[in-house]
Amino acid sequence: MDFRQRLLATLRAAEPVLSVPGVLVIGSELPNLWQPGVASSLVVSEALDVGVPSHAHGQVEARLSEMSLFAPSDDEPSVWLPQADGLLELNFVGLPEPGTPLSELYPVEGERMSMLVFGTLGLLRPGRVLEIDGMRIPMPQRAGGMLEKLVSERSGLKGDRDLLVVLGILMHADEDDLEQLTEAYASLPDELRHSVRSNATVLSLLQPVAGMPDPLGQRERVHDLLCRLEAAEAQPSELT
Repeated sequence: MDFRQRLLATLRAAEPVLSVPGVLVIGSELPNLWQPGVASSLVVSEALDVGVPSHAHGQVEARLSEMSLFAPSDDEPSVWLPQADGLLELNFVGLPEPGTPLSELYPVEGERMSMLVFGTLGLLRPGRVLEIDGMRIPMPQRAGGMLEKLVSERSGLKGDRDLLVVLGILMHADEDDLEQLTEAYASLPDELRHSVRSNATVLSLLQPVAGMPDPLGQRERVHDLLCRLEAAEAQPSELT
């Protein structure tokens, strides 16, 4: 079974929770799902990240009994492990309520599933629902998917892979996506804008990593992104 089949099988097995209003697929699998035909050529992670609005935690927890192919991890209450071959694990991550400071980090506890809510995930906004093999997959806007990773301070191979996930999303972004990203960027505090520019600069210098988009062939696309960020710095009043 190839990775694409595993990803689609995981999405189908997770449908009970993905159908809860406000829940989004987030994280490293986003570029795979946005590839034409859901090609899923980027094996970044062996997990599917499920973003759960903090107010919907109870609804999601009530649906967990419908997911017979997963069971909670003994070590991590936000992780549900596959009980059959050919599936990825599920990571439940909390989405903050509107207006939550980006610096916030707090737990939401439950009897069957607990999760951490990250303020920076407030940069994600619901986007179009993907229809794949009869499934409806709730996705965020591409702009937020990129910006959320660009504001984070990461290093080493993990940091490089996260930036190449950004590149994987950027490769499928259109003009509207880039305008949304620029507008959201202009509204960030100074220190987070600095993080975004720094990470985008690192991305422009990265060397290829196996199984990931080749940054060497996308230098012009990343350069265009950096130019947009610099323009937003020069004219913030027009973007806020």
